[in-house]
Formats: sequence, structure tokens, C-alpha cells
Amino acid sequence: MATDRIVNVSRRQFLKVGLAAGTGLTLGVYLPTLRSAGAAAGPGKAGGAMFKAGTFEPNAFVSIGADNSVTVIAKHLEMGQGTYTGLATLVAEELDAAWSQITVKPAPADANRYNNLLWGSTQGTGGSTAIANSFVQMRKAGAAAREMLVGAAAEQWGVSTSDVTVRDGIVRHQATERSVTFGELAERAGRQPVPVEPFLKDPSEFRLIGSHVPRKDSRDKTHGTAIFTQDIQLPGMLTALVAHPPRFGATVKSLDASATKRVKGVTDVVQIPTGVAVLAKDFWSAKRGRDVLRVDWDESKAFTLGTDEILTEYRALSKNPGAVARKEGDTDQAMARAARVIEADYVFPYLAHAALEPMNCVIKVSGDGCEVWNGEQFQTPDQMAVANVLGLKPEHVKINMLYAGGSFGRRANPQSDYVVEAANIVKAIQGKAPVKLVWTREDDMRAGYYRPMYFHRMKAGLDDAGDIIAWQHRIVGQSIIAGTAFEASLAQDGIDQTSVEGAANVPYAVPNITVDLHSPKLPVPVQWWRSVGSTHTAFAVETFIDELAVAARRDPVVLRRTLLKNHPRHRGVVGLAAEKSRWGETLPPNRGRGIAVHESFNSYVAQVADVSVDKDGSYSVDRVVVAVDCGIAVNPDIIRAQMEGGLGFGLSAALSSQITLNAGRVVQSNFHDYTVLRMSEMPDVEVHIVQSTESPTGVGEPATPVIAPAVANALAAATGKRFYELPLLVTG
Repeated sequence: MATDRIVNVSRRQFLKVGLAAGTGLTLGVYLPTLRSAGAAAGPGKAGGAMFKAGTFEPNAFVSIGADNSVTVIAKHLEMGQGTYTGLATLVAEELDAAWSQITVKPAPADANRYNNLLWGSTQGTGGSTAIANSFVQMRKAGAAAREMLVGAAAEQWGVSTSDVTVRDGIVRHQATERSVTFGELAERAGRQPVPVEPFLKDPSEFRLIGSHVPRKDSRDKTHGTAIFTQDIQLPGMLTALVAHPPRFGATVKSLDASATKRVKGVTDVVQIPTGVAVLAKDFWSAKRGRDVLRVDWDESKAFTLGTDEILTEYRALSKNPGAVARKEGDTDQAMARAARVIEADYVFPYLAHAALEPMNCVIKVSGDGCEVWNGEQFQTPDQMAVANVLGLKPEHVKINMLYAGGSFGRRANPQSDYVVEAANIVKAIQGKAPVKLVWTREDDMRAGYYRPMYFHRMKAGLDDAGDIIAWQHRIVGQSIIAGTAFEASLAQDGIDQTSVEGAANVPYAVPNITVDLHSPKLPVPVQWWRSVGSTHTAFAVETFIDELAVAARRDPVVLRRTLLKNHPRHRGVVGLAAEKSRWGETLPPNRGRGIAVHESFNSYVAQVADVSVDKDGSYSVDRVVVAVDCGIAVNPDIIRAQMEGGLGFGLSAALSSQITLNAGRVVQSNFHDYTVLRMSEMPDVEVHIVQSTESPTGVGEPATPVIAPAVANALAAATGKRFYELPLLVTG
């Protein structure tokens, strides 16, 4: 039955339980060998949940208390994307718990037990992997706990486990009308043998997966009780702000801190590798102290090029072949015999992550270890980096994962930059006080890490029938992987895979394709940004294919579906988005409709955008219809929210966001000149989710890269002009 399934308890101990004094038994579930289907990672180190008398150590995925509470331990950061709710849903579904009895707590930094199964022995959140890597793991955790509860009830009542059912947190024996709660069974359940392969529901039996359940983080956030880094206050804690160099590569030549030290509340001024830190008893004292700090910067090795000069160098590089990322057929020969050749150049600016909560971190050193509080996205690299700075073993760095006010990749910095900065400050004051490092918005804009600037050169050949017979795609831009611990796995033969994703795997059926890459080295710090390489490749590919459709006198939807004959999931979302948007209907003057499709993080998204263009060149994005195929929809409401949020994030870059350099200095400083989408600019959005039985895939990022090309294609339909640069500017 879908709601009261019958189970048999198998025999092998994978779970360890113990008695928590004063609270009854806490049932802990940890399944170290579980791997999601198709995971490329190797197994993490084995380990078990350990429960000491009087203490519950939350190093398991599920705990059940005598008070009937069910706690799900989340190994992934909740930064607004709904991870806590999704992970809890997976456990609650198989446990058959009542949603109201579920709470979620963050896991500690411990890659042996909480590694991302798609990343190997690394714990962290990113790449839209949270649900994808946890889908089977968390379900098995819930199912194993359920079978132990059933076994305990059957033993207590002297009945067969096949006659015991569970629903909404109540274990029942229907024939005798007996029932018991999870909490009442917890102690006895702890003595049950542990299932090796607990029974999992067939998708047809799901009651929570695929349905709307309230988010587990909403109440705390709306009531103001959610704890973010800025909320942490420790006895004797000092707040630190850092004066960073105005140009990348500059260093401190000399400093005069006399005025700073006269500011009331300022306690220390220390030089660290990234600049000069001012510490005070509160933020505003540190801010005032930094304002009057006099630093003479050595800019002899500083980067001094501006955006225009960088672009000139990129254009020059694009004239010559780069490292080959994909080569099929003979593109040069096919291009030579083409009846028509079309070329286009695309320009993409540097972009800031601009998360609502700028970077921050609290570190306290004591004894032979330290403790960290932050919106932790990259536990394993950060743990190792902090340990390296402080001369500790990684396991002596305890990380408390808090809520994060957005990230978009920024908090998963490959260099652990702001976390290392906080550790260096604590080290500089010899650990005499806990330190809260705070970056202002201006720090975040001018001293942070950016989505790289890119230049694309596209070229295609059409035959007499208008068919595409040759496709050449050249990309120029900094590698975000070079010099990081990920270079060995994500860069081969001169190709940073993140630079060419979405281009090297273009799904369109073209017989002759060449994709190559130049990765110039600049000191501008760069890292991944929401949807990574797809942020630029999707725009170039999807606007270019649209231009080719017009040149071949083909309908853009028809051409895409024809060329996607070997990619049914791409083809499916194109068809669904076209249908729901009423593609092909006649639009009023100065209105345009455009489509784009892209696959990223194993999810497939098509968007149709409607725009209105005024005579003065201003325009509005009025409506966007989204079709998404992301496998099993664990929580359709969160999927819709992520499609809307990801779309809005990408629309900021499409409409206005950009980081520019002037003689090596970042021009933008805050939201007045690095503008992001306002509520009044958000279009009406319809989201249509493809029903699927495939394993769930990512939804946090795949909507982001699709919106800009959809809007650009809509603007081209309305104005007759093509757009090759972001942000999109329309002139009258």
C-alpha cells in the first residue's frame, strides 16, 4: 500500500545507537557506503554514528528523540535554495514521519561521513548537487530507521513485522488496534539489527516527494530567529575590517595607523597577507578606524589594465586557434564549400556575485584547535586552509555551518579567501580574542572574486538548402580552475572544462564542429558564478542558433527541434515551452518573443521571453515561460522558486550588471552602480515541470544561463537587430 507499506527487517549492523541520559534513546542513522546512482565519486572513509552517555553527537543523518522529535542532519548549506527542506523530505518520505515532527540541523565538517557523494572525499555544497547526490542516501537513512522502528514494535507486541504499518509518525498494529509513537519506540529500536539494504518505496507510493510541503527554514527566517554569521556574538569578540589594495597585485609599502588607534573602540591594527586589518569592539568603530587608516601601497607589480585594454587583447587572441575542446568532421573544409558564412563576436563582462549577505566569518582559537562560524559552503577545503594557517590538524578545526544569505558560488571559494583572511587576523593577534571578519558591500565588489570576462568568436556555414554544415566556436577568457586544487581533475590538455561547458557539448546535430579555447592569465581574481561556464556559452550558442534560423528562413523553434533529434530531453522542453507560450501567434507592434534552451547540471531548461520595446530604446521583459526537466520533482514548489530565482539572477546580468576596470581599479562599489534586478523589473513567470521518473538533478543554477539569450532573441524579433554583448542595451 502507498501509505502503510509492509516491510521485512534485514540483518546487518550499519547503524549504531546509544542511550542519551535524561532524554531516552536517540536513534542515529548513518549509512557510509551509500552512493547515489551514477555517482562518479569513490567511497568516503567508513565511520559510524557515535553516541556517548549524556551527549548526542550529530554525526548521523537521522536522530529520533524520546520526545518524538525527528532531527535530520543536513550535510549541505542552506543559502536560500531550499536544501534543508529537500533533504528532510527525502528522509521523512521513507521514514513515514509526520512533517510537523521533522526538524533540520546542520552537519559538522567531517568529509568521512558527510562528503558530497558526487565529489569524492570532499564535503561541500555547489554545482546544484545537493539533492542529486543525496537522493538515495537520505531515503535509505529514513528507510533504515523505519525498519528498525517496525522491528521494535513487532518485538514489543509479539507480532510479525509484516503486520506492522507506519504513517505520519505513528506505528500501528491494525488487528489489535495498538499504536505507538516513534519516541516511545526509540530505546527498543536501538537494539534492533540494522538493515543492509532497507526497502525503498516505489515512486508511485510517494506522499511527500513530489508534493508541496512547507519549507523548514521559513519560520525562523520570517520570525527573525534564524542565525546568520552576523548574529554570532562571543564574549570578548572583536570585529575586523580589512583595507585591501586598490589594484590587484599591490602590496603594503608602509602604513600609518596613528589616527586609527585614536578611534574609540579600536584595539588592534595588524598587517596580513591580503592587506591591513583594523580590529575594534564593534563594527562601526572598526569602520571609522579603517576610514582614517593611511596605507602607502606598492603598485610596482599591480595590474593596471582596464576593460577596454583587456578586450583588445582578447580580440587579438581570438584570431588564432586555441586548445581544441571538441573537433568533429572537417570544419575548415565544410566552411570553404558553404553557400553562406555567418560570423558573430560576443562580449561578456566580469560579474560580481553580489549576495545579499557579504562575506563574513567568526573564528575563535583555543587550546590546540579552533572553532569557525559562518555560512559554510566548502567545508573540506576551508577546514584544510584554516588548519594550514593556524598550524593545526584539519580535524581540530570545528566548523559551525549557519544559514547563508545567498552565495551564487562565492562562499565556495577555491582559495578559501575570506575564511583564510579571518584565520590570518586571529593568528596576527595571537588568538587573544575571537574575531568576526566583516566585508562591506564595497569590499565585496572591489576586493572579491568575479565571474571572468569572456570573448567569443562564432562562425557557421550554411549550404544551399539553409542547413548548418559547419560550426566554429572560439572562447577567450581566464580559467577559474588554474592554480586550484581542482586543476588536475577539471583541466586537461590546456582545456578548463568549466570554460567550455555548454559549448563543447553543444547538442545540435551539425556534422562539422570545432570548439577551441584560449585561457589568458591575468591577476584579476576569478571563480565560479551561478551556472559557471554556461553563463556565457548558453548566450553565444542560443543567440547564434537563432540568427542562423533567421538566415535560413526557419522558425527558431522548428530549427531547434530538428537539430535536437538526438537529444529528446532538450527537444521535450523546447516543445513544452513553445506550447505553453503560444509560440507562433501574432504579436502587437514593438513586441517580441524569443526562445532559448540549455542543459546544465544534468537538467534541461527552455525559456520563452516576451519583451516590449519603446521608441526611445528602453524595453521591458513582460513574461517568461519556463519548461524544466530535472528528473523526479522532490518539491515542485521549490523547483518553481529556483526557476524564478535563477531566472531573475540571470536577468540582472542581462539587463544591467557588470564589473568594469579602469587602469586596474574596479569601478563599481555598491548596488547604485552595480545594479541588480528590482522587483518592478521582474516579469511574470510560468514554470512547467516535466513529469519524470529519472533521478533528480540540479535546479539551483540551470535557469540562470537561459534567460539572457531568450531575452536577446525576443529583442531581435522586436527590433530586427542582433545583440552580441551583455548587458543588453537597445538604442532607438
